[in-house]
Amino acid sequence: MKYSSVYIESFGYELAPNVVTTAELEEKLAPFMKTAGLGAKMIETLTGIKQRRYWDKEHTLAQHAAVAGQRALDEAELTPDQIGALAYCGVCSDGFEPATACAVADQLNINEDAHIYDVKNACLGVITGMIHIANEIQLGNIKAGLVVSCESARQIVESTIKEINTHKNIDFFKDAVATMTGGSGAVAVLLTDGTFKNGNHCKHALKGGVVKNAIKHHGLCHWGFEEHGMPTHSKVIMRTKAQDVLDNGVLLVKSTFDAFKKEFNLSQDQPDKFIGHQVGLLHHQKFYQALDVDIKKDFATFPFLGNIGTVSLPITAAIADERGFLTPGDFVAFIGVGSGLNCYILGVEW
Repeated sequence: MKYSSVYIESFGYELAPNVVTTAELEEKLAPFMKTAGLGAKMIETLTGIKQRRYWDKEHTLAQHAAVAGQRALDEAELTPDQIGALAYCGVCSDGFEPATACAVADQLNINEDAHIYDVKNACLGVITGMIHIANEIQLGNIKAGLVVSCESARQIVESTIKEINTHKNIDFFKDAVATMTGGSGAVAVLLTDGTFKNGNHCKHALKGGVVKNAIKHHGLCHWGFEEHGMPTHSKVIMRTKAQDVLDNGVLLVKSTFDAFKKEFNLSQDQPDKFIGHQVGLLHHQKFYQALDVDIKKDFATFPFLGNIGTVSLPITAAIADERGFLTPGDFVAFIGVGSGLNCYILGVEW
């Protein structure tokens, strides 16, 4: 896929207010850790994550996504009536229906002619939403669209800790430890056709991207009901075959990256910078080793934000831009693998 008239106009984000250290999680896991004979800082050493953030217990995802969306609008000096579509793209949502996007759009006073809908694609939801909005802009159907998301990790992490302490089994722990990486946050990405002249901010050209899948591995990660389907009496669980996800994800990202470099005729030393989906230390290292890329080209937020699902990649791009890591003229790769398995790589001319 290639675009000639799509731009990232601005980002907006909100950090959850409650900082939770990995040491605090390990303290809660003391019954299991003692039984298994595991030492202190084992999870921090394994994941590279020192802390993550949680929302207050009483909140809605829509309210935080709307805060992020408003910040993106303010940064771009655009008004709600100029938005032709709003897509909410979180793994987490405020219910099965209506679309969480409806509550976000209502809080932002988005106009009645706009497309309002949710997008689901595991941790690649925001990237998928960006592609949906970009396609509409490229076709000339809309001039601007807002992609928003909010993720919350408190419930699933706390319930998984209880399960680990109940089972006190190392094999069960292996399938549950990936859940301990979860963090919370909200983000918005405002895409336009580049014709808006408001403000002095820098637009970033979305040049296109490549997608590949390995859907035969869709069963390696599951966040949902413990029983099959949607039994209302069943509890919500998360299970991840972390090593299998990593091994097969590495193969998928390598083939996708090869196709990406060919699609955009990139030189050996391009892309100039990388913004990746944030999972953890081992995941980060293995991916860039497989791509034969200097990891210094990457900006990481997982040590202090953890894995915020769909929010991770775009919030990392926003923070990297704020801190001057991304500079005008850089060709930047947004790269992520999500449960399913799916892989997207987008090219952005900063």
